[in-house]
Amino acid sequence: MISLTVTAVVFGVVFLAELPDKTALAGLVLGTRYRASYVFAGVAAAFAVHVALAVAAGSVLTLLPQQIVHAVTGALFLGGAAVLLLKKDDDEEEIRKPEDQSFWKVSGAGFMLILVAEFGDLTQIMTANLAARYDDPLSVGLGAVLALWSVAGLGIVGGKALMKRVPLKLITRIAALLMLGLGVWSLWEAVTA
Repeated sequence: MISLTVTAVVFGVVFLAELPDKTALAGLVLGTRYRASYVFAGVAAAFAVHVALAVAAGSVLTLLPQQIVHAVTGALFLGGAAVLLLKKDDDEEEIRKPEDQSFWKVSGAGFMLILVAEFGDLTQIMTANLAARYDDPLSVGLGAVLALWSVAGLGIVGGKALMKRVPLKLITRIAALLMLGLGVWSLWEAVTA
């Protein structure tokens, strides 16, 4: 039986923790380029996998060495920033319209991005802790996955709205700078931990 109280508590905690995280940024960037429903399908599937792993693992994920988690995360962010900053600027002409993108290609890209970027993330570890604390895997899993899907949806919809008002080149540069900052911060945490 699912506890609405546990589900609501987990939803609130995970939603607030994930809102300023890289997931909203990733959803925003993908949402500016591709069909929102395709992006959301891939992102939602990746989050479902992450929540299932977190709930199944319980508190085991908290035993991972934080230095390694921070170092890998930092390297991934720096790599993402480099890709965005070094990307050839052929403006809007090079960007394919969402209708030219297949469902599997777009949803697969969203799935892989979230699967890699979110592994060992704070919210995954938090979900594992909550699963261990409440000993109610279904309620914890439901609350966590709904929170993550909500944040992803907000990012994707926000990306579409932002694209109508701000040039993609500027969005890409800002995203790259944010990723660069997150990469440096993660590496700093790995060194100082």
